Amino acid sequence: MFAKLLGVLLFAAVIAVIAARQSAGAGHEQLYVVQPADTLWSISVRHYAGDPREGVWKLEHRNHLASPAIRPGQRLVLPH
Repeated sequence: MFAKLLGVLLFAAVIAVIAARQSAGAGHEQLYVVQPADTLWSISVRHYAGDPREGVWKLEHRNHLASPAIRPGQRLVLPH
């Protein structure tokens, strides 16, 4: 009896893992091409609500930037 219950629970867990997927509400990451006079701060202010420092951190972290220096034409991923 216990083995059958364990088997059913294991099967349900496997099905749940297979069916699990990322929420569609999160949306897709956007690509942004840096324009002349853009800074991480100005991009953060335009694309993120709240404290711009958090947006700058997200941009640096997601794009693996070693410094806040960016250049026109550079492509950045805008994380959520």
